[in-house]
Amino acid sequence: MFVRWQTPSDGDLRVLDVRRAEAALMEHYARLVRLVYVTLPRSPGRHRRVLAAHGLVQRALPHRAPAIPGRRRAGDARNAAPDEYGVLRTSVLRAAMAQDARPGPLPRSWGWWPGRPTLPTVWGLRVFPQSGGAEELLLDRALAQAGWPVRAAVALLVLEELSADEAAAVLRDTGVAEPSEALLAARRLVDESGPRPSGSGTGAAEAATGSRPPSVADGSGTPVSALLAPEFDPCLLHARPTDLLRRRHRVRTAVTGALLAACVGAVSLSLAGDSGVPADRGRDWTDSKAVGAALLRQTPADVWADTARVDFTAWPARGARTGDRALLERAMRAWSDPSWRGRRSQEAGAASTGSGRAPHLLFADDVDGRAVVVLHDDLTTVRYSEPLDGEGAPELVSALTDGASVTTAAAVVVSRTPESVRMLLAPWIAEAGTRDLLAPDTPARDVSRSRTGLTEPLPVPSADGDCRTWPVVQLRSSTRIVEKHAFLLSDLGGISPVHLTYMPPPEPGARPRPPREATGTDALLGWARTACRLNGLRGHGVRAVNHWVFAQQDLPESAGRATWVCARADTWRGPGRVEYLFLGPGSGPARSAGVRANTAECSRFGQHVLADVDWRAPSGSSYLLAAGSRSVDRIEASGPLRAKSDGRFLAVRAPRKTSDAKVVGELPERAEVRAP
Repeated sequence: MFVRWQTPSDGDLRVLDVRRAEAALMEHYARLVRLVYVTLPRSPGRHRRVLAAHGLVQRALPHRAPAIPGRRRAGDARNAAPDEYGVLRTSVLRAAMAQDARPGPLPRSWGWWPGRPTLPTVWGLRVFPQSGGAEELLLDRALAQAGWPVRAAVALLVLEELSADEAAAVLRDTGVAEPSEALLAARRLVDESGPRPSGSGTGAAEAATGSRPPSVADGSGTPVSALLAPEFDPCLLHARPTDLLRRRHRVRTAVTGALLAACVGAVSLSLAGDSGVPADRGRDWTDSKAVGAALLRQTPADVWADTARVDFTAWPARGARTGDRALLERAMRAWSDPSWRGRRSQEAGAASTGSGRAPHLLFADDVDGRAVVVLHDDLTTVRYSEPLDGEGAPELVSALTDGASVTTAAAVVVSRTPESVRMLLAPWIAEAGTRDLLAPDTPARDVSRSRTGLTEPLPVPSADGDCRTWPVVQLRSSTRIVEKHAFLLSDLGGISPVHLTYMPPPEPGARPRPPREATGTDALLGWARTACRLNGLRGHGVRAVNHWVFAQQDLPESAGRATWVCARADTWRGPGRVEYLFLGPGSGPARSAGVRANTAECSRFGQHVLADVDWRAPSGSSYLLAAGSRSVDRIEASGPLRAKSDGRFLAVRAPRKTSDAKVVGELPERAEVRAP
């Protein structure tokens, strides 16, 4: 089958082989669906946007023989073959633009809105891509506020990697009157939403969307790594059930209503009380509510002392309201029903609704004027709360806690004010105290707690950047699991406090050791100078932060000894963030020597590191300083300043500003390690 088509620019008629178009559609299906998904309006929600993106792409091929706007392949020869992928791309973009142009509110029924193809249809499930982090959320918000031409321009520049001229041509074919304005706004959005990498690069896009179509040339668009993340991939989906209890109730109501309508006038119904509901129907609804609470798993009280898996699954259910079925049912409904109307928030990497697993009940009680329920479904820890006096809205907060351990499952924040938190401590915690990390010589103060493990209000670090104190919690686990195991936790605004660890400087001839607890004298002194850097980690879903002293360097002009630290923050999602810190002589705060995100550096899988900083001696002379980990045996600086040094340290006079200097270290295997 062939279709005649015409390019808008030259009026030349071409013949499009539909079989080749079908092959192009199947080959680049995932790429086209992602392209449409990014450009569709945000208002219908991710579930309906996913279905619409698949439906529009699946209907991209013509059933008859109309003219399909498109362009020839690169080369611009008059006898060039039609570009099947380009034709399909223009077709699906036109369909997406038509969805955006439809006025009025969008219906909520069955995930459909006007113009969306009937298929695919999903019954009883809600599907949505994986939730992203802060970068993806910021980019999605920016796209939601932009018009359709701008969203399409961003998608063409980033996902399709087209040049500005190529993207303008596609927008013009799609029906955009002023493509240059859309491209300008798109580039502004791209620059504001993510870093600008060097070069255009095609590897990430090809890995995310499959092989590149022949019509896409290397362009000058600025990629945004967040747009290539699973957050924007409608072919990599999570599935969650709709509100099972509400659906069951509605089905029973419909059946009961039909039976009542058939029997009315023939049978006199016996009503229960003044409620107007048949007695057996009332029992059904009570039973259906009880089923939700009955699904909750509860761990026996002493399991934690007799298991090798000491994490949230070993927590027993505690609190005075663990038997309150109505409260537990409301918490379950808030967690399982995507249409729940309360305040819902999730920390980085966490799901917004349940995973389908029956959750563990960890806690249910009244705390500081609110009823609080804490659940855990093996991947996520959830805190549901509602006001006791009826004023205010219920709230649900979820946090990813997959892979928690003795330390990272040791406490959960159940109540929060700007100045303090109450924590629920794990059953294996034998002693609890609080101390100021900025005052390492001050001993910890004992913390009182209730029989259920709920602490008194504990001070927390200020979130407004005022770092005069840094309160942390010091816990010690029971000798029934680990003897004399004390550790530190710091609140960073999440459900689970962050575990703080320490690695001392390397010793000659000794093998590196894993991170140890930050309760010793050297660890407390080191953290006292770097604790304020933790404020930049709020909201990133951090599980643990390690303070690694990877080098100590004698400074020029006999100015003393400096310490180089890599502070690595591991997130619950897996990726890590590192900040290199320079600690000069004395007790002043640390200086940042560079930051890297999504890296294995400073972990067991990235033990070779290097950092540099410009430093001014007491005499006023400027120096470029660099230090590497123990395996670095040569350092070279290039750029405005050129210098070399054998060994793992470099110190050279730098009369000019050295912030642009490139510092590279060499390893014994001739491999290189670069400073941030």
